[in-house]
Amino acid sequence: MTGTPDLRPLIAAPHPDRAPLPPAAPAGPGVRLLRGVPYAELPGVRPLELDLWLPENAGADPLPLLFFVHGGAWRRGRREDMGYRMRGWTPGPFARIAASGFAVASADYRLSGEAVFPAPLDDLRDALAWIARRSGELGIDTARTVVWGESAGGHLAALLALADDTPAVSGAVVWYAPSDLTLDGDNPHSPEALLLGGAPATLAERAAQASPLHRVHPGAPPFLLMHGESDTLVDCDHSRRLAARLTEVGAPTRLRTVPGADHVWHGLPEAEVEDVFRTSLEWALRRVR
Repeated sequence: MTGTPDLRPLIAAPHPDRAPLPPAAPAGPGVRLLRGVPYAELPGVRPLELDLWLPENAGADPLPLLFFVHGGAWRRGRREDMGYRMRGWTPGPFARIAASGFAVASADYRLSGEAVFPAPLDDLRDALAWIARRSGELGIDTARTVVWGESAGGHLAALLALADDTPAVSGAVVWYAPSDLTLDGDNPHSPEALLLGGAPATLAERAAQASPLHRVHPGAPPFLLMHGESDTLVDCDHSRRLAARLTEVGAPTRLRTVPGADHVWHGLPEAEVEDVFRTSLEWALRRVR
């Protein structure tokens, strides 16, 4: 009917760039949490959200950013999960990182059942871009950003740090992550194949593009690579080879292999898990101070 208003703009939720931030809730001593902040709208896809942990008394200066990427074989996983060894911590790992002086963001990304590579990497770049656009009201200095990921999330964090079209980061913490997807061969049902959309042997160029080992370049940021020597899911050699390649091009690189540790730090005594976490956080703080 002529003159009838178009209701679609009224029905749609506000665009993430303009939507009000959710109210903050306490998330540990001296830390507040903004949970479920939309950062991207993609047609036909669930809203992509991130969580933000912020120190209560940050002062006047903008905070450095710790951008975390969850694992789950690119097939599952949740943004609030840093790994099963840390699920029972009180306060939790993200609250601990925020209490040290970081703003902490952990973002959704499309899983391999929703879209194939490079979709998850595109989503994480969009999350970083959203934070940069709203950095003034959030009090975040995105020029001081450390990316940190575990397992499949470590793989994506490494790609973020190495990508030419991602704003430069100050460092990358990578826990027990695959670095070379070209090794997976012709299995069409492996997690790597589901990420790529086909067996790596049949998608050699895409597998190389999705492999941090093949994306290393001079001028790469500093890396901290940590990997269990007894990892039965992602061989420790992935981190050894990536460390060697980074060192070869002159990137400041620290590799720590952990004796007796399987994937996700399984089998490691609790005190050593705490030490791995503390070492990673201290390394990240040095990158932004």
